[in-house]
Order: sequence, then structure tokens, then C-alpha cells
Amino acid sequence: MTLDLTSEQKLLVDTVREFACDRIAPIAAEHDESGEFPWDTVREMAGLGLFGVPFPEVFGGAGADTLTMVLVIEELAKVDASHSITVGAHTSLAASPINDFGNTEQKEKYLTPMARGESLGAFGLTEATSGSDAASMATTATREGDHWVLNGTKVFITNAGVAGTIVVAAVTDREAGHRGVSTFIVDAGTDGVSTGKKEDKLGWRASDTRELIFENVRVPHENLLGDEGRGFHQCLHTLNGGRIGIAAHALGIAGGAYEAACNYALERRQFGQLIADFQATQFKLADMATGIEAGRHLTYHSARLKDAGRPYRLAAAQAKLFCSELAMRSTIEAVQIHGGNGYTRDYPVERMMRDAKITEIGEGTSEIQRVVIARDILGKSRHA
Repeated sequence: MTLDLTSEQKLLVDTVREFACDRIAPIAAEHDESGEFPWDTVREMAGLGLFGVPFPEVFGGAGADTLTMVLVIEELAKVDASHSITVGAHTSLAASPINDFGNTEQKEKYLTPMARGESLGAFGLTEATSGSDAASMATTATREGDHWVLNGTKVFITNAGVAGTIVVAAVTDREAGHRGVSTFIVDAGTDGVSTGKKEDKLGWRASDTRELIFENVRVPHENLLGDEGRGFHQCLHTLNGGRIGIAAHALGIAGGAYEAACNYALERRQFGQLIADFQATQFKLADMATGIEAGRHLTYHSARLKDAGRPYRLAAAQAKLFCSELAMRSTIEAVQIHGGNGYTRDYPVERMMRDAKITEIGEGTSEIQRVVIARDILGKSRHA
């Protein structure tokens, strides 16, 4: 299913698919087991330009659109979600706010090396007591002359231990509530910036996830991203776009599990015939294929709305909700089709099942997505 992709998009999909199968697939299980960050293939992805797909060419990017970025993430996630989230978090969460809210100088200094893959990015928002309730964050930034001093700790931050550039949200005016939050661009090597231990996660194990700790970190005023007090708005905007990315991750995981299940069903024999000939197996595959088709329509539609400059918050939430739950269903069924083999690490579907779960949590849990969707549809109904 192409959904009217351009010739350039089709070529990129083929290129990424070939790279993922040839270079990532052979090492995915090893890195999942060890948790080691896959620097070699990450550098190769940078060489392919995968870290700057949606950013302007003048700032080192490919000048493509959100849909093209979705296609890249989907193809990577079919093979290994640790690789896809490394690209996705860098692009959707760290580089995008600099592209969307930064001034020319900030883009030249930070976005350009990020788009080229020379500096990975991380996005510091979540805290131990402030996940879905982002407005209650404890991290602060206090103005001292021409600098801001940051103090606080962020948790579950993707790319934290490998990033060169961090976009951080902090409270600059506690009395102003969510209007007192601002965002800053922080060089990871700045004095006072440190990271915690690498999290030992259920899935996405090769992706680097850690605490980010800020102790009296002095950040130049020119690294304030956009206007003071607009950080909460910027974070919501970033998360809305990030939900399209998570939908693509989940869609890719579901697609990879489906392909693995199809291939296994056409090889495995029981009772003298292929298990693909049993109706129970056929029904599972039929449901998976239908869900993936629907998920693509939702995800690609939300990306196209964003690219057209039209409201996309509802579409992104629906795509993220549907695809993340689709990924869980599809990977569970893929394991079931593989039977006992699916429960071993000799086959990739058990890793895919573990990788799928976080898509129901990150960038807003499924419960939060339902809140976003319900508010939107009920708000429209009240004003109809």
C-alpha cells in the first residue's frame, strides 16, 4: 500500500529497507541482549541523511516532509525499534523544536550538526513526579545576568547518554503556572550536566535511556528557545508532532511482526500441512493486515495534515492510540503463530512484543490520548 507516495519517497523507502535488512537485522538481537548503543549503524544512518529528513537543506537537512520522516521510521521499526527511536526522538523531540521555534543563529549553531547526524539530540521534559502532568515539573531556570541557571532532574530521556544537544523545559516563573515554563538549548558538555545509569528496560534496549541531571548549569540567555514563558506551549506542540512519530514506530513494529508471522506460517508444518492453511492462523493474519492498513491511513493522514499546515492534534492522537495498541495486538499474535519458538530469543517476534509496549506509554499514554481525543470531539460537538 503506497497511498500515492512520490517516486522520491518510494526510492527512500527501498533504500532504508535495504539498509535495515542488511545492516541492522544481523545485529539487532545482539544489541538487544547487551543493551549496547549501536554506534556503528547510527553513524551509517547519519551518512544516509536519516537524522535530518524533515529539516531545510540550508540547515543540513534533506528538505523533505513529515510523511517522508514517517516512512523512514516505519521501515527502521520493522526491523529494530531501538534504531527507529534513536532517529525518531532525535528528530521529532529534540531537533524539531529548534527548527520550529529557534532563531537563525540557533539553527545554524545547533540544528545544522543535528540534521547532519554529527550531534544527536535529547528532549528533557519528563520528571519523576511530572509525566503526563508536565505543567507540574520541578526543574527550574533562574535568570542571572546574561545567563540562566538550571537545576533539576529529568527521567526516561531517550538519547540522554549519547546526545550532544539537549532541549530542556524548566520553570522560570512558578507563580505563572504553565505560562511560567520556558525551554532552553543546552550543550551536553556544559559544566553541571550529567546523566544517570542507563535504564535496564523491557524493550528498546539498545536505545540509550537515562536520567538527565542539571546542577547549577549556566546556560547563555541566547539559548532560550523562543520567548520566555512559551515553553509549555512549545512542548505540547512538540509532543503533538512526536505522536505521529510514535504511531510510525508502532506501525513499523506491527508490520515487522506481521511479515515475520506470514513467513513462519508459510514454512512451519503441523499435522501434515502448513500452519498457513489453518483458518485460525489465517484469521490472525487477516486481522493483523487489516489493522496495519488502517494504521497507515491514520498515520499518513496525520502527517499530511501537519505538512499542509492544518490542525492535526486529533489525527495524531488517534493515530498514536490506534497504532500503539495495534502493535501490541499484532506482536502478541505473531508470538502465538510462532508457538513455542516465538517465546524464545531465536526469533525476533518476542523482541518486537517487548518493543511494542512502550508505544502505549511514551509521548502520552493511551489513557492521555483518549483524553485528548474526547476533549476534541466533545468540544466540537458543544460548539456545533
